[in-house]
Amino acid sequence: MSDLLYEGWMILAALLPSIGLLYLFFVIVKHMIEGDRRERAAQREFDRQESASEDTSTR
Repeated sequence: MSDLLYEGWMILAALLPSIGLLYLFFVIVKHMIEGDRRERAAQREFDRQESASEDTSTR
């Protein structure tokens, strides 16, 4: 029983760094995608405001 517990901890210790890096990669990619989405929304809003100001200035 003690050997089984020891082997389990060794397996967990071997997998933990990979799981941590996978989580870190996931968080970084998630933030990049969310940032891109926010940037595109801000660009659309800027373009919308710019076209609205051009429409009022040409009248």
